[in-house]
Amino acid sequence: MPREQKLLSDIDDQASLRFQVPLIKFYQYEPSMEGKDPAEVIREALAQTLVCYYPFAGRLREGANGKLIVDCTGEGVMFIKADTDVTLEQFGEPLRHPFPCFDELLYNIPSSEGMLNCALLLIQVTRLKCGGFIFALRLNHVMSDGAGLAQFLFALGEMARGVTTHLISPIWERHLLDARHPALIIFTHREYDEMEAPVTTPITIFPFDNLIQHFFSFGFAEVSLLRSLLPPYLRCCTTFELITACLWSCRTLAINLDPDEEVRMLCVVNARSKFNPSFPSGYYRNVFVFPAAITTVKSLREKPLGYAVELIKQAKASVIEEYVKSVAALMVARGKRIHFPHVIGTYIVSDFTKAGLEDIDFGWGKAVFGGPMIAVGFISFLMPTKNKKGEVGSVASICLPAQ
Repeated sequence: MPREQKLLSDIDDQASLRFQVPLIKFYQYEPSMEGKDPAEVIREALAQTLVCYYPFAGRLREGANGKLIVDCTGEGVMFIKADTDVTLEQFGEPLRHPFPCFDELLYNIPSSEGMLNCALLLIQVTRLKCGGFIFALRLNHVMSDGAGLAQFLFALGEMARGVTTHLISPIWERHLLDARHPALIIFTHREYDEMEAPVTTPITIFPFDNLIQHFFSFGFAEVSLLRSLLPPYLRCCTTFELITACLWSCRTLAINLDPDEEVRMLCVVNARSKFNPSFPSGYYRNVFVFPAAITTVKSLREKPLGYAVELIKQAKASVIEEYVKSVAALMVARGKRIHFPHVIGTYIVSDFTKAGLEDIDFGWGKAVFGGPMIAVGFISFLMPTKNKKGEVGSVASICLPAQ
């Protein structure tokens, strides 16, 4: 592995991405793999994969003006082998959140979850009594988004199955998402309003303590019913846009804010397809932005569901290549510490239904479930799920104060 230092891009290096993302995948027993230890197979494949993805084996340092740097030290990632005396079936059918024994399926090694001088990946393989296993992972988000993580995990699966060359070669190329010089902010980025002029309308700070997490399922029947509530010209919206609008509206009702308070949905947009020429497929770091759909509590409460859908579609449509460059310029001009408004009216739904995490095969076939483990503050995750009939749906996580 080269011993070098790699700067993060101006998109990676923002305060809003400085947190850990936990992921979990369940695999069933595969007779053809009898006698093989999934933990050892994955551990050996991980060592091989890190030869190409060597920045993951380094540590974050802080440079001038707080700029994060990956010091490619080759110190490695953390890997845990575990055993349990339960079977996959005991986790329920179909598999869905919340999963019991969460803390044991992804053990938090003391002092491992920091930003600086800590491992960038933590992986735990828990072998089940039935011959299946659970693969859990914790990623430092500044290193990669969902699409980039999927690329890394697919490469890991290839190595575990004996494929000697990666289908997609990883590239760093941070300059693709660095601000131009001089930095030009050509869009109004209301997703980072907390650092803007003083707010004149009431605001309620997000209470990060004593939160309760809950999960809601959206199958074919629920999605069809929601879609029937829309005017005909909006019924072609994506399922993600529809569910996001529903969650935003219901969450706004639940938190019971002042009618004049602003609420905002920060729409997660993968910007890879927005670049011309097209963005290189091997780039495995953060390539997404958060254009804001903004309205008042009163408007969201009193207007039909289609109103929220339209706001979300308009926000997503605003993202072009220049928008992404403008976000990078904002990070440089205002300092890397700017972040999303930490008010309860801010909400994000991140879509993992198309990430393909359940398709990653270590030799035991595809996962029977794959997705993030938990909601994080005002961030919800939408994950794929299947019922007993094999029908595909979605499950959404949400965190709110108990009341």
